Order: sequence, then C-alpha cells, then structure tokens
Amino acid sequence: MKILGYAKQLSVRPGEQVDFLVSCETPTYRADIVKLIHGDTNPAGPGLKVEPVDTPVNGEFPGRVQQVHSGSHIVVPHHPRLDLTTEWTLHTMVYPTTPERGTQGLLTKWDPRSEAGIGLFIGPEGAVELWAGDGSGRTLRLSTEASLIAGLWYLVTGSRAADGTFTVSQIPIVTPTNSRFAIATSLDSTTATVSRKEDLVPAATDVPLIMAGRYDHTSASGTVVVADHFNGKLDRPRIHAAALTPTEAEGHIENPRGTQLIAAWDFAAEITRDGIKHPRRITDASPNRLHGTAENGPARGVTGYNWRAKEQNFVHAPAEYGAIHFHDDDLTDAKWEIDFTLTVPEDLPSGLYAARLVADDDTDYVPFYVRAIPGQEKKICFLAPTASYMAYANDHVSLSAPIAQLLIARAPVLQQGNIVLSEHREFGLSTYDTHTDGTGVAYSTRQRPILNMRPGFRHWLSPSLWQFNADLHLIDWLTEMGYEFDVVTDEDLHLEGVDAISPYRVVLTGSHPEYYSESMLDAVHQYTNTGGRLMYLGANGFYWVIAFDPEDPSVIEVRKGHGSNAWKCKPGEYHLSFTGEYGTLWRHRGRAPQRLVGVGFGAEGFDVSSYYRVTPDGRNGAASWMFEGIDPDERIGDFGLVGDGAAGLELDIYDPDLGTPPETVIGATSEGHTDVYLEVLEELYFNVPGTGGTQNGRVRADITYFPTPNGGGVWSCSSIAYCGSLSHNGYDNNVSRLTKNVLDRFLEDRPAPAGASR
Repeated sequence: MKILGYAKQLSVRPGEQVDFLVSCETPTYRADIVKLIHGDTNPAGPGLKVEPVDTPVNGEFPGRVQQVHSGSHIVVPHHPRLDLTTEWTLHTMVYPTTPERGTQGLLTKWDPRSEAGIGLFIGPEGAVELWAGDGSGRTLRLSTEASLIAGLWYLVTGSRAADGTFTVSQIPIVTPTNSRFAIATSLDSTTATVSRKEDLVPAATDVPLIMAGRYDHTSASGTVVVADHFNGKLDRPRIHAAALTPTEAEGHIENPRGTQLIAAWDFAAEITRDGIKHPRRITDASPNRLHGTAENGPARGVTGYNWRAKEQNFVHAPAEYGAIHFHDDDLTDAKWEIDFTLTVPEDLPSGLYAARLVADDDTDYVPFYVRAIPGQEKKICFLAPTASYMAYANDHVSLSAPIAQLLIARAPVLQQGNIVLSEHREFGLSTYDTHTDGTGVAYSTRQRPILNMRPGFRHWLSPSLWQFNADLHLIDWLTEMGYEFDVVTDEDLHLEGVDAISPYRVVLTGSHPEYYSESMLDAVHQYTNTGGRLMYLGANGFYWVIAFDPEDPSVIEVRKGHGSNAWKCKPGEYHLSFTGEYGTLWRHRGRAPQRLVGVGFGAEGFDVSSYYRVTPDGRNGAASWMFEGIDPDERIGDFGLVGDGAAGLELDIYDPDLGTPPETVIGATSEGHTDVYLEVLEELYFNVPGTGGTQNGRVRADITYFPTPNGGGVWSCSSIAYCGSLSHNGYDNNVSRLTKNVLDRFLEDRPAPAGASR
C-alpha cells in the first residue's frame, strides 16, 4: 500500500474543518472528496458506490513518508537539576513482563549520539544494567548478571558515589499478593548487587529524561522519539543527589525526603474519586516539580508493588495503584503532520464522506462524518457506532489467535490490509489483540490509519462485511429508498448526550453498536423514554462498558473479563482508568441490553446465516403491522450478502429475566442455525453438551417491538447480518419491506403502535 491516511476530526458540521494526514511513497498523489454509499464489493450485490464531491481540496499533492512511532513512555523535559555527574542514585520499583526481549530503558537520561549521560536499563540478557558515559567515547555498562523473572516486583537501583564507585542492584520485593509467585526458591538467583570503581564521570546532557524507554532523537516537528521501550510496570521512580545503598533506597520508596532528593514521581497523584482525569500528567512530588508527560497511552489504574488484594477499585486505594503499565506497542496518536485541510462546504448534506487518496495504482479512503446544521435536522438519524469501529480497529486476530479458524469454521481469508497490518505492527492494535507481553489491549485510538475502516474491506471474521463497511448496507438502503437522513457518531453522543439525537423522530443504529459509555447509554435511554423511536438494526449491542479519554475523545478504554473475551483483565484491574467505574459488561452493571432494546446477546456463529419465521403475533397479533405486504409463510431473509441470510454472525434474544419489557412482542424468530452457532458464555453456568444451533432453542434471533412512554417505540432485528439482506433483488424483498414498514410507521405523527397486552 503506497498511500495511507487518517483524519484528525471524525465528525464535523458544515463550515468546520477536517485535517487530513497522509503518508505516501510516491512523489505526488491525488486527493478528492467522495460520499460513501455502499462498500460491499460482493458481485451479488450493488457493488462499490462512491459519489465525487466538488471541493477546493480536490487536486494533486506532494507525497512524503510519515512514520509511526509506537510504544508508551514518559518524557520529563531537561532541567539542570537532572545533570547528574559525580554523586547520585536512580531507583524505582520494576515489574518486568518480557525481560528476555532485549535492551529496555527503565529510568534513563542518555544521549545516543555522544553516548553521554546515565540510565537504568534491562540489558540484552535480561539483567539490570547501569549505563554511564562521559561523551568522549568512554562508557560503562555495569550489569547485575542475574536475569529478571517476568511477573515479579523488584527494587532496582543504580548509583555513583563520590569516590567513583558505581553500584547496580535488583532485589525482588515479593508479598503474598503482589507478584506472579508468592513463594519461590529461585528468588535468590535473581537477587544481585554489583559494584565497580571507575574514574569515569558521566557527562551532563540536554536530552529529556525518559521512563520506560531511551531517548533516540527529536523530530523536525518537535516530537521526542523514543527507542528501547520497556514492557512492564514502573512504580515510584526516584532520583537523589547522593549514593544510596539498596536498603536506603527502599526506605525512600514510600517516604522520599531530604535535601538531596531531586525527583519523586508519584503515579497515583492523578487518581481522584472519579478516575484519572489527566491520564498524561505525571507528577513529581518533590519540591523541584519536575513533572512529565505520559505518551502513547500506557495503562493506568493498575496494581502497584504494594497491592494487598483487598481493594479492587483503584480510586479507593490510590497508594496501592501507584504503578503504570507500559508496552512497546502502545499507540494513542500517530502524530503525523497535516497534509491538507478541508473546510466543509456550507451546503454539504449530512452523511458519510471520505478523502479518496490515489498514488499510482493504490487507493485509500479516509472517512469522516458530516452532521446537520443545528435547526436543520431531518427526521431520521443514523447513529454510527464509531466507538465499536475503534474497538476493532486494525485487529490482528486472524494471524495471532491460534483458534481463529476453529472460531469461524474455515480458513480466514486475508486482504491486503491484513498483510500490511501484520508487517507494520506500529499502526497499533485493537481491543481484541494482546500486547507483546501477553496483556490485553485496553485502549484504542482513531488518530492513526485504520485499514479495516474502509469501503471494500472484507473482514476475516465475517462471511462478508463487519462493522464500518457492513453499516454501508444500511446507508445504501436508506439512499436507494429515498429517505433523507442525518448522521451522528458515538463520539457526538458521548460528548453531547441526548441533545445529539433528540431532534430526530427516528434513530437507527448500525449493525453492531457493541461498545457504549455510560453517557451514551443514558442518552439512548432518555431518548426512548421521552417519545423517541429507536430501530436497533443489529445485534450484540450495548454490551461492553467503555470510557472516552477525558482529555482526548479520540481514545477509548475497555476492561475485559466477563462474557465473550479476547483477553481477561489481571486481578484488581477491572475498573476503567479514565472514570474509575467498573468495566467489562453492562449486563454485570445491572444494565443488560434487554432493558433498553428488548433483546440481548444470546449466540454467535460465523459459518453461514439463516432466516426468520413469522410468529403467531406477527401473523395476526400485536406485531402484524410490521409484516404488511409480506406472506406470513415466507422465510424472512433467506438470502443476503452476509452468509446468505439475514439472521447470522451474532444473535440477540428476548429474555424477561434480564429486563425485556412486559409489553414486548416477538414478530419473528430465526431458525436453522448450524452447530457452529453456540450460546454465549455469559448465558452458561456450566459447560455442557447441547449448546449448538441444532440442539439449543436459545440459539436464535428474535425480531421484537415494544412501545415506550410518550408515544415512542423500540424495534430490534437482533442480527448483525440483517442489513446485508436489504439490497437483495433490487431492494424488493421481505427484509426491505419489513424495515420500510417499521420506519414508515415510526415516522408518522401519531404514537407508535401498542405492544403486547399483559
């Protein structure tokens, strides 16, 4: 792929600007703005549909290659007090997770150009090393020569005494609760203190101090580029202008003091009762106030070296959560430079657009959403599940998960984008991936090229499309059927609450609105409770609890541990760092999806899709209005672009025990699913035979409806594959007719239909 890009802004209104950031391997490229309508290239469907838009930015641009520098770390700007030469001590608590992966910086102020300065490192053999260099070619690499053990907390120190004695040490600090092992005779073999007297005096440097890495260079734009990233946790880093013994250093971990204290960084200082509102801020508690900045989203709200396993929420015991977990593949902002900027034309209708970038024979589409001008909203709103797009952004599961083929019952089909992501891990991970140290990815950003958020991308998991590209099936249907509609994104909903959607008579979800913040969930609840009409056109929605970064809403956080997981949180780390609220599933917060939309995640399978049968209530009961013009004996959706059916991939189910309102009526229910479809984990109390589609009546999708107060209503199709059937037979089919019946009825001025009588 010779050209890639991303947009700085995801959602804009006419008159506002969108900045595009591009990396191109050719001398020039062409860019134009297009409207995205249909992105499925399946020859059985309508094909790719994009409409050019005439804007001032359409034209030729010079190409340049922009790099992505992944890996989290802390940058403390240079200060004269950090010029450590004759007598000093660096010390910190260290929890390594991949000590065998080569050189990793811990607490460093090292200039690689002149090999000057000092630093604590993990060396190539996995032992702690103390580096010192005088800038004239003389260097010291003093090693403990004892390999660190992954998953243990250590007190690590490096010092120089006035007489030229350098000392480096690593001492395990293991309690019954804080480390991977509580009792191990091998602790003696990983304990070491080594001293050597040298006449080398480290040179002062003007480079920044780096934690969890080593300074490499500063880019032309002023970005500090870091190398030798550390995998693991750091807790309570300290610097003294004195040579401390390991025992003395340990005393200063909890109580840093004295006139010789230079810096004492407190990673718990930003913890409040409402979480960490300034996740990038790193506080120096010493009088010198040598504060730093966390870059690329290391994990906060994680257990520290002194965690006692009594408190599970970091906001209640900040002192036990004074650690930060760094990864060499973290990324929250690619920090590319802007190549061109679009001022959205005042007359551009609300919709999904993209900058189309063309370099030689390669094309990339960079999507963005245009909202309506306030006061000029239409009656219909498509609520784009952009938080869910971010959760799946650039996932590597097809190449990294050993059970990927078993999960989908076939060999995954990879696209060019999958191969590019495999070769370029620096483009960042999804929340379905694990870091190189095996821990789960809790943060995802849209400030990077997202290759599976493109028209034409066919996801490995689905028989056809997934997430962003699948939702173009709905946009295409609305367009072809002549409906005028606006778009609103999850980010808009989170930031503005119900005000983002209250102007609309009907709100339509995408096919998989899976990741929801509390603000988003409250907004949809308030909308439906005050007369709004909601069409839930997917499944497995309103499922995971997320939070948006309070300083940058282009970043989301999730903590996984219950339900269908790609990974599980470590003990004590189930709460979201941004807010302090309990993470995992909304169901486990007492807000199961059934309470909001009548149905919730019940089963999943990824081989073929099936169809629905109309129920007695759908034939001549309370749900018959939605099937007008449809033969009640027809199979609903026995066709489609997603697995050849409308009921597939992930399915939702009616369940009054989880909060389906008593007025809810089931209009149709799916059948004929294969044994690849299984009931989801959160529905099982024990693993027992008989959970497959041919054996278990709960493996199904229920089309449901119920009225809400003030004349509103909620209709749910309960299948991710549903919208893939809308275009069949030139849009003349029973899925299209059913959807039109519901939408037209919801658009009427009279109250929504009555529900089941109870």
